[in-house]
Amino acid sequence: MYSRRLNWILSLVILALLVSCKQPKPKQSPSTDELLRVSFNSVETKAEKDFFLYLPQGYHDQPERKWPVILFLHGNGERGDSKDELDFVLMHGPLYEAWVQRKPLPFVIVSPQLPMYGMDTTGVSYLVDRKLEDFPDRLPEGTPDPQPISHSDQPMGGFEDPTIDELRLPPRGWEMVEEDLITIINKVTSNYQVDASRLYLTGLSYGGFGTWYMASKHTQLFAAASPVVGWGHPDLMAPIARQNLPLWVFSGGRDPVVQKKFFIPGLNELEALGHTKLRYTIHDDMGHDTWKRVYAGDDLYNWFLEHRL
Repeated sequence: MYSRRLNWILSLVILALLVSCKQPKPKQSPSTDELLRVSFNSVETKAEKDFFLYLPQGYHDQPERKWPVILFLHGNGERGDSKDELDFVLMHGPLYEAWVQRKPLPFVIVSPQLPMYGMDTTGVSYLVDRKLEDFPDRLPEGTPDPQPISHSDQPMGGFEDPTIDELRLPPRGWEMVEEDLITIINKVTSNYQVDASRLYLTGLSYGGFGTWYMASKHTQLFAAASPVVGWGHPDLMAPIARQNLPLWVFSGGRDPVVQKKFFIPGLNELEALGHTKLRYTIHDDMGHDTWKRVYAGDDLYNWFLEHRL
């Protein structure tokens, strides 16, 4: 009698164990995304500076995974001291989309800040009158309304041939902090779970010019590059053509600041040098803030992921 009872109890235990093994384990939610401030020693200013580093959702769940990286160069209006004024970098671009608008971008995003270099003394209203409290911030839940795209009263028109003098790069741009950008790239690739063969470069306006410059000087670093509303001078094209670096260039057809006619000489030079991996998209209905449409969409990010060194 005792033996039968013991066998019955053991059978129940085994049955319970079998049933529990078959139960699906609860699915864990991926780790949340993070926005870090990372310090580095600036070669240019000889002082400690910060840059933003965005870690995507799920970054901490797979220690063996190597994530693709976007290096983003902001425009003229987001310059600052890389400390108290670093939040201005959140105003536009991939970082704004990923952090403020919660766009699920599967990239580590690196966003440094360009120093003023006296630009705050020029009287430009978007630098003089800006206030951090006026800029969008990440909400505890949900997202703020997307930034409105301005309507330009500039007519849509054809191309005109610019002079070589008109093609000069704007002053005091990202070329001033070239060594700092390399320092930042090395710091990120050495200390975070990133795939150095999938490092992508993009920037808007002043950052678009900076994208051309960095792509020309360091072609071996980037798997693809996308200058947005910033043209490239023909003198920068030879290294890019030799590497056949994939490029997707954007301009606004109604942009009175960086007019589409200035893009053509550099792009023609690229083709003359044998470059074959070029896309050029003109948003003919858009003004200077063409970047809002470009970075809010999915096409550019999907295109980046098609390329690796």
